[in-house]
Amino acid sequence: MRILTGITPSGTLHIGNYFGAMRPAIELQDRGEAFYFIADYHSMTALTDPVRRRQFTLEIALDWLACGLDPQKAVFWKQSDLPEVCELTWLIGSLTPMGLLERAHSYKDKTAKGISPNFGLFAYPVLMAADILLYDTNLVPVGKDQKQHVEMTRDIAIKFNQTYGETFVVPEEEIRGEVAVVPGLDGQKMSKSYGNTVEIFGDEKALRKKIMGIVMDSRTPAEPKPDAEKNLAIQLLKLVAPADAAADFENRLRAGGLGYGDLKKALFEHYWNYFAPYRVKRAELAANLDYVESVLRDGAQRARATASGVLQRARKACGIE
Repeated sequence: MRILTGITPSGTLHIGNYFGAMRPAIELQDRGEAFYFIADYHSMTALTDPVRRRQFTLEIALDWLACGLDPQKAVFWKQSDLPEVCELTWLIGSLTPMGLLERAHSYKDKTAKGISPNFGLFAYPVLMAADILLYDTNLVPVGKDQKQHVEMTRDIAIKFNQTYGETFVVPEEEIRGEVAVVPGLDGQKMSKSYGNTVEIFGDEKALRKKIMGIVMDSRTPAEPKPDAEKNLAIQLLKLVAPADAAADFENRLRAGGLGYGDLKKALFEHYWNYFAPYRVKRAELAANLDYVESVLRDGAQRARATASGVLQRARKACGIE
């Protein structure tokens, strides 16, 4: 079974990305043949600074390798290193109905938020379909917000197969039902757009200040907090601390006698310790960028072994070759 995941280089990764997407995605490398790609073509719909794109792409590679992506188990490459995906986008896009693209939730949501519509944003589902179909993907793990894109990929693959003969593997989506929704420092969902994130990697002093700056209510330390499970620091602590330690802090807060300052100090220490091995690994990788580049080059070669055959099938089926 081949499993595929794409990662868009759009900014600095935070613990919401890690617990919500990175960790569950990386765990898939032990379930089947895992393909991971850095979707730098996709980033072009919103990011126009080439320097930042290169930097974000490098940081994505460092972060994922540091957090456990194993190039011996998985195939890891940069999307633009296989421009075959652009040719396949045209081959399948020529059959994709306008109405299908006009119904895409992501396009409507982004333009409603004021993002300027462009061809790349409108045709995003076709490029995503090409990403999936080019590698004979069987399974695409996605959150609920991406479910429609996989359904559109299935529609496109079926239409191509019906028109030109059996060419593509029709993929299945796997909806991650228990993905952690990580609260940000203001209680909203953690998101770069809200400015409420705790980065996976960053300056210790700045990150400590962020966590110690979490706003709590006005109850005194002695007062019992019967709603302790709703406390933001407790919710974050449950992600980074051992279960028994997190339960102890929650019980102490509920009973009264635990100050918010002490709770936030504990949260920082557990957070800092949780990601300590990843920081060490990332520093090693950052000091050996030749190795990182070699991982991506090797991954591109391994991915091309499948992609070239799929593209040849598609070209032959539709009469281009």
